[in-house]
Amino acid sequence: MMRGDARSFAPARKERAGDIDRWLTDLIRTACAMPYPREREARSVPPATDERGTMAGVALVAVGSLGRGELAPGSDLDLVLLHNGRDDVARIADRIWYPIWDSGMGLDHSVRTVDEAAKVAREDLKAVLGLIQARHVAGDPELTRAAREMVLAEWRADSRRRLAQLRESADKRADSAGELAFLLEPDLRDSRGGLRDVQAMQAVAAAWVASAPGPRVREAYELLLDVRHGLHLVTARGADRLVLQEQDAVADTLGLLDAEALMRRLAEAGRTISHAFDSTWRTVDRLLSGPVPRGRRPLADGVVEHGGEVVLARGVNPRKDPVLVLRAAAAAAEAGLPLSPATVTTLAGQSPPMPVPWPDEARSALVALLGAGRAAVPVWEELDQAGVLVRLLPDWERVRHRPQRNPVHRFTVDRHLIETAAGAASFTREVSRPDLLLISALLHDIGKGWPGDHSTTGEVVARDIGAHIGLPAADVDTLALVVRHHLLLPETATRRDLDDPVTIARVAEAVGNREVLELLAALAVADGNATGPAAWNSWKASLVSDLVRRVRSVLSGTPLPPAPSLSAEQASLARHGGGAIRVNGGAVTVVAPDRPGLLWHAAGVLAAHRMVVRSASAASAGSTAVIEFSVIPEYGTPPDPATLEADLRLVLAGRLDIEQRLARRARSMRPARVPVAPPRVTVLEDASKTATVIEVRAHDRPGLLWRIGRAFGECGLDVQAARVETLGAEAVDVFYVVDRAGRLLTDEDHRNEVRNQVLAALR
Repeated sequence: MMRGDARSFAPARKERAGDIDRWLTDLIRTACAMPYPREREARSVPPATDERGTMAGVALVAVGSLGRGELAPGSDLDLVLLHNGRDDVARIADRIWYPIWDSGMGLDHSVRTVDEAAKVAREDLKAVLGLIQARHVAGDPELTRAAREMVLAEWRADSRRRLAQLRESADKRADSAGELAFLLEPDLRDSRGGLRDVQAMQAVAAAWVASAPGPRVREAYELLLDVRHGLHLVTARGADRLVLQEQDAVADTLGLLDAEALMRRLAEAGRTISHAFDSTWRTVDRLLSGPVPRGRRPLADGVVEHGGEVVLARGVNPRKDPVLVLRAAAAAAEAGLPLSPATVTTLAGQSPPMPVPWPDEARSALVALLGAGRAAVPVWEELDQAGVLVRLLPDWERVRHRPQRNPVHRFTVDRHLIETAAGAASFTREVSRPDLLLISALLHDIGKGWPGDHSTTGEVVARDIGAHIGLPAADVDTLALVVRHHLLLPETATRRDLDDPVTIARVAEAVGNREVLELLAALAVADGNATGPAAWNSWKASLVSDLVRRVRSVLSGTPLPPAPSLSAEQASLARHGGGAIRVNGGAVTVVAPDRPGLLWHAAGVLAAHRMVVRSASAASAGSTAVIEFSVIPEYGTPPDPATLEADLRLVLAGRLDIEQRLARRARSMRPARVPVAPPRVTVLEDASKTATVIEVRAHDRPGLLWRIGRAFGECGLDVQAARVETLGAEAVDVFYVVDRAGRLLTDEDHRNEVRNQVLAALR
């Protein structure tokens, strides 16, 4: 699928490199043959035209993208002018560089003798990587040959030190640019799994320490080159970062359906390169670390450790044992060792199809693999790269390399699933069915490979996979139920009033029993942590824990816990009769006598101080309102806490016109340039018996909570409770509202009026 039906620009790059070569050849030929002004006066005959004579002792060498023949439309030229000490080399260089600059092309250039080039290469990693793959363009080829041979000989002789530098450079680059396969806006060159990682592997191969990249890596590399080529065509400049607003256009230049198709191919290419890159460095470590210990240590039936890797035991025939591949993978993960590449290749090519339904041993091996935690992830990646997973679990193909295209998610769908399973391994002691926890973690988002709501479709797919791997019928039902409701706890905890008995009763009814509740609670934590910091934090964890405690009471037949009272800290704050505020880093707590508009006035102050509300909860304890905000600065350093507290107190006292301040700030802001989906306001039927529940989904922006709250106030509504959450750039806010008489909104016309008023405030 990596290339698929994507258009190739390789012929265009080859043609462009050829055109540039011919132009550069003309430039150096002319520069060497043209007499200088004083020479013209002295000479009565035209200059010699013999190329060998005029260009003796000088050579033009291409490095970088031109040297590799990969020149994209916006690429710069990287050139080295080698010479043997000619005294006119500076004038020759000027007559080459100036026409290039005049053409508007970027140019990175140097003028060196062979010895000087080798000296620079000894200390400058970029220089040596360029010269390793240098290509002769014109002039004296012996100079180019001598420089390459000298640089390569020293690179190989000093490989231990130089490869350590290369690896350190690659690690720093990856830390800075991230991993290409999982980025919303990947850097095609510098991200982990990008173009430079392949060039690093080629440099390792040039040191004769590891093999050159294989055909799958070369195919992935060509795809990245094509995407970069398309990006240059779209942007008309030499860009390497594929930003969101360019992705559809780049997909179109490649003949792909849309941005999602493009990003899925990029994810596969990036993971192929990353996998090969890791394998290359394992080889480097093994060869440069000295002799490996001899002997074989048994790990499982037919599986042993040898030389720091997991290999098959002597005499084992994979063709007769379909479970061997899972048994070897589980043994590798449990031992914290990599599977030998040769072993993976053997298992992928020789293992017979797994019987369906799976035998118990195969399912046990799968659970053991997942139960190894973080150590399972690289082993799972090995099986994926070898094509083993899609043969074991055909439905896996639908989520394989599928991008999430959401800033909340760190990974593609398939990588998120194995990351969640790895995280769930930490909770196997806390549930009665650890096997179902691990399998449901692996499958909880499997529905994202199909149209429609992924929880609904995932239930169907999970039921099929459960039967496929041989789970008993009752366990299949439990697995399907957990997948169907894997978002129930976090969404309810953050979007519903947990003091409302209707909320707890509905969750208890959906869950059905304590075993499922345990599984969902553990899965919620593992899923949230695997998604990313925007999806899971201490605030959400405490809400989910509170919800689980309440639902467990209902399922046990015990009364619901009493409505919460003020904490000791909140009670202390509440003693300040007019209200009190506590600012502690990113946590802002407001405790004040309950009154209409308190939530959105406080939110307005935060917005005026450039504070972005990531989450918030508002509730009442008797006549006292408690509002807790989790905030971060929109940019720069946070505001002074004392100033923020002072403005919050002024608002509580009715002495600050926050609306005017926000209006001034709004006028100074640039309008958003990227189109976003329109906001949506939904009245959630029967979500509460004491209030009307309204959900607002919108693109987050400064003052959003203020606008929503003010719209409610203009409609004569009072917010009894609220749950506010920002996921990436999207706000999901839920409000429990009543009219000024404390009644629900039962009139449809009134509901529509409220809905329209809120939508108008969000435009």
